[in-house]
Amino acid sequence: MKTSATSPAGAPPTRAGGPFDRFFRISERGSTYGREIRGGFATFFTMAYILVLNPIILSSAKDKFGDQLDAGQLATATALVAAVMTLIMGVGGNLPLALAAGLGINAVVAFQVAPLMSWDDAMGLIVLEGLLICVLVLTGLREAVMHAIPQPLKQAISVGIGLFIAFIGFVDAGFVTRIPDAANTTVPVQLGTGALTGWPMLVFCLGVLLTIVLLARKVKGAILISIVLMTVVAIVVNAVADVKSWGLTSPSLPDNPFAAPDFGLLGNFDLLGSFGQVSVLTVVLLVFTLILSDFFDTMGTVVGVTAEAGLLDERGQVPDLGRVLLIDGAAAVAGGAASSSSATTYIESAAGVGEGARTGFANLVTGGLFALALFLAPVLTIVPLQAAAPALVAVGFLMMTQVKHIDWDRYEVAVPAFLTIVVMPFTYSITNGIGAGFIAYVVIKACLGKAREVHWLLWGTAALFLVYFAIDPLEQLLGMK
Repeated sequence: MKTSATSPAGAPPTRAGGPFDRFFRISERGSTYGREIRGGFATFFTMAYILVLNPIILSSAKDKFGDQLDAGQLATATALVAAVMTLIMGVGGNLPLALAAGLGINAVVAFQVAPLMSWDDAMGLIVLEGLLICVLVLTGLREAVMHAIPQPLKQAISVGIGLFIAFIGFVDAGFVTRIPDAANTTVPVQLGTGALTGWPMLVFCLGVLLTIVLLARKVKGAILISIVLMTVVAIVVNAVADVKSWGLTSPSLPDNPFAAPDFGLLGNFDLLGSFGQVSVLTVVLLVFTLILSDFFDTMGTVVGVTAEAGLLDERGQVPDLGRVLLIDGAAAVAGGAASSSSATTYIESAAGVGEGARTGFANLVTGGLFALALFLAPVLTIVPLQAAAPALVAVGFLMMTQVKHIDWDRYEVAVPAFLTIVVMPFTYSITNGIGAGFIAYVVIKACLGKAREVHWLLWGTAALFLVYFAIDPLEQLLGMK
């Protein structure tokens, strides 16, 4: 691991030149304008898939009242938030860390939060989550919360979300389908409609194979390349074959690939509306889940990318970490306010670091490219689920790699980690997985006589989850049903 901000590949630092160089400390960190620009492009092309996937995930879900978000408006909102917050991180944090809508978090919003309330209420929860993250950073409670959650559970949460995302990809593509009367069959879900049939399914399967081959060959932008190529294949297939349905979007070329951005979703949020739709306990647990998914992923990403860039100080700490985390919290607020789900720091920023980026100047390039994407909504919304879903499977694999860091020989952490991982996809709920892991952890520790090793915040959280799981019998006991 690098521990000092030296020039890539041992190259000598360049001579300072111009206000941009001095402001971003480009020469001081041993970089050049060329490296920063290449890094900015690399980061964009490795994370631009979110411009396609975020609208698909959010627009495929319905809220409590059966309403769906518009895919075109979501594409605009996603690009806008990514552009603005990436630029702010570059100027304010001076680190090559790009931000966009988080995949795991948008899955929570789409498949857990929205079915309980309206979209405005759900996005209000995202804004509330972001504000609470900012409060945690400003009050110094970040360290307390970080220390409360044992590392194996943090890793297990990442792995469980990865499996959940992959499962969503299989379901969205039609590779896996629900059986209408699962009680009278041997399995609750099945392969396709009993078998894999149709051109759309072929596109999905080829997309999965292409994505994993590109990842195995460590091709930069593997996920984006797969989405683009399989969309082209889908367009060709749709033009020459009789395809009855591709699902939510159809791969038909628009008459005009450019269009004015549709900002119709901006500002459509109700900060406290969720309290009128579900119980206060449910709101608390949902917000906690969102904070957990966002906050800790950000910590790992920030430390990992800056370490790879050689930017950690002599104590192994990220420069201006508080400011960076505050900007990340503000990104969550911006994502909720724009109805594009919480925005967070992307691990794909490491691709830019690999190309030589060492400063926030690279973010000017990445953010600028996201801004250009604002005018390409008609192109972004022709991508069918079958071309985009392989990316979900691939991201699930990438998140799954965290499983190697869990000590499976220590049952006191391995069992809670296991429950966290498997309960998420098996119950189609991230909240359930986190709750199962936390409760198992504190119970096992207590039974082993190690109750004092558990942070009081974890005890409190586990108690909330216990009430959450037992809410139905408790309501009956209290005469509420």
